[in-house]
Amino acid sequence: MSELLRRHVGRLSALADRVAIVANAVGTLVVLALVALVNYDVVARGAFHAPFMGAVELVQFSMVLIVFLQLPDVVRVNRLTRSDGFLAISGPRHPRLTAALSRLIELVSAVFMALIAIAIWPEFTEMWHTGDYFGIPGVFTAPWWPVKLVVFLSAVLCALLFVLKALRPAPPAAPAAAATGKADRSAAAEGGE
Repeated sequence: MSELLRRHVGRLSALADRVAIVANAVGTLVVLALVALVNYDVVARGAFHAPFMGAVELVQFSMVLIVFLQLPDVVRVNRLTRSDGFLAISGPRHPRLTAALSRLIELVSAVFMALIAIAIWPEFTEMWHTGDYFGIPGVFTAPWWPVKLVVFLSAVLCALLFVLKALRPAPPAAPAAAATGKADRSAAAEGGE
């Protein structure tokens, strides 16, 4: 990879990482707001017999926001659930193959996130133009488009993060791990004699 491309990938990665961290923080604030809402609803319902109208709808709305606001940061720190047992086993013996498979997995993940973004975009634009809402008219209503926009932006950011992870240079092999592997092979050879 050329030095210019490496520098641009590094800068774009740093920017995408910062956006993911901010989105995660906003998702955390939504969690705190949801806690406050549920507590208010419980107290208002129990003490004053006046529940918060729309509490159920806001909880449903918030759950989608929380997941998709925090998803890019999960991708950033490699905490997205996946089975990497094969990569862990093949890594020490075949580092190039493992690196290539890891990059392929990142690119396939980027494609799936891009497909989510492509699929949700028409829904967002339709709901933006029609003013579609959820809830009960006269009791509580809220527009759907903010949720669809968050899902779209999150999927785009996740796809970008996956592509950038695939473009980053592979970390150099740790000398200690290489030495340990040689020591293990030497001990096995001596034990076999």
